[in-house]
Amino acid sequence: MPLPKLPTRMGTVVSTATSDNDTPATVRKRPTGPVAGRPETGAPARASSTSPEPRSGKQGALLTPPPEPPPALRVVSPKPARKARLAVAKRKLFVLDTNVLLHDSNSLFKFEEHDIFLPMMVLEELDHQKKGMSEVARNARQVSRFLDGLIEGSTSLDEGVELDALGNQEALGKLQFQTTLLQSKLPVELPMGKADNAILMVVHALQARYAKRQVILVSKDINMRLKARSLGLRAEDYLNDHVLDDSDLLYDGVMPLPENFWTKHGKDVESWQQGGTTYYRIKGPLCSEFIVNEFVYFDGEMPMQAQVKEVSGRSAVLATLRDYSHGKNNVWGITARNREQNFALNLLMNPECDFVSLLGQAGTGKTLLALASGLTQTLETKRYNEIIITRATVPVGDDIGFLPGTEEEKMLPWMGALEDNLEVLHLGAGGGDAGAGQDWSKNSTMEIIRSRIKVKSLNFMRGRTFLNKFLIIDEAQNLTPKQMKTLVTRAGPGTKIVCLGNIAQIDTPYLTEGSSGLTYVVDRFKGWPHAGHITLQRGERSRLADYASEAL
Repeated sequence: MPLPKLPTRMGTVVSTATSDNDTPATVRKRPTGPVAGRPETGAPARASSTSPEPRSGKQGALLTPPPEPPPALRVVSPKPARKARLAVAKRKLFVLDTNVLLHDSNSLFKFEEHDIFLPMMVLEELDHQKKGMSEVARNARQVSRFLDGLIEGSTSLDEGVELDALGNQEALGKLQFQTTLLQSKLPVELPMGKADNAILMVVHALQARYAKRQVILVSKDINMRLKARSLGLRAEDYLNDHVLDDSDLLYDGVMPLPENFWTKHGKDVESWQQGGTTYYRIKGPLCSEFIVNEFVYFDGEMPMQAQVKEVSGRSAVLATLRDYSHGKNNVWGITARNREQNFALNLLMNPECDFVSLLGQAGTGKTLLALASGLTQTLETKRYNEIIITRATVPVGDDIGFLPGTEEEKMLPWMGALEDNLEVLHLGAGGGDAGAGQDWSKNSTMEIIRSRIKVKSLNFMRGRTFLNKFLIIDEAQNLTPKQMKTLVTRAGPGTKIVCLGNIAQIDTPYLTEGSSGLTYVVDRFKGWPHAGHITLQRGERSRLADYASEAL
């Protein structure tokens, strides 16, 4: 009896029975083309690795690999689209100063398709800054780790390394190091013992070497940029962390309504009440410009103060506010003295608002309002179990040096504003008479208040999680965006964060009104349903303070 014929679809059975996880080790080790991990251009995404190779002779016809499976059975993983790299002549060559890397450790990957050059003096200065627990030292170590990862596996650094080697897909340029001695004669003779002058000489030499390319020095040091421009070199500030070019464009949380508001928006108004709050649904052209949690007001014949709760195209939902300027609605004995303070208290006392930022000049009541609302919700309504206050310890003048004591004792000299406002709140709530001559800090009420207030340092915030806390960040304008992110991400369930500051009083070097961490969070949290912002305009400290703010 003759044997049955061999199956002609054996290749099909083999190819469908083998999964990706069962691929033989010999197949996994096959070469993948000129770039590791990527198929050659024009090659199929899935090679027929599981099918036997065709043989010569008759049996080769029987074991010929089958046709590819239908498209419905193939799973092709989408690859993100990548921008095309520019030609070398069209790329700019940015020479980074050390302070740029110390300011933002990710600045290496923020120049898109352009190239970066690091002089040897920059690497030398990074090495001097790597020790310590400060933010500068931390950034120096992080930059060193980035550089080590980028050059790993490179046999020669003369032509540079790809900046996207660590997965930063937006960085399409190359990183170049100074591998040879670059000498150039500057128009003005400068002493070579200074690091800045050595970097300027490198920039001048690069400009002469790459005459057809734009060579630009990037530095946070104003004097460094001035010297570069006086020598005929291009110099720019590091602007990637700038939220706004003009502080006047910063969101202030308030929108005055025009006089014809009710004429254009008073038609087909819907209203309802819920939880003691009246809501209005209005329609009109101005609704598309509203931002969620923004405050709007109208001072005409039909005055109105409301908060935007919802925006949908040309319609919006407005909610009435609680009047905290009335004595019956006082917050720890404090009432709002102007419109913006009333708006701020509506945000601070709202349990649905997890993040509040208050901007304003000295004397507008930022700290007082935040502390009063925190005490009310901690000691009276029990919404929070503790108030935590922290601030950036940046001195206005010379540093006073080492401070003895515990963490809270070291922070007390920085918390003079806390003590002043506690005294106002204590006396305002009936805790005693200012002229009675008694030591108000020894009062039992004051002891209870102090037991619920903790003063913490920024240096020990990393890794912590705050549960049901009322966290006040004072002088937030002196924080970098990275430090602000570190603080805000400490919030656990039930925690409210209040950021206070005045962007006109920045004491941190290399920070401006546009790059401050406070400006950063105001812009990023704008429009989030659980965040709000108010810029306090009017000072309420005293007539002397108000006049000094204007006249001086």
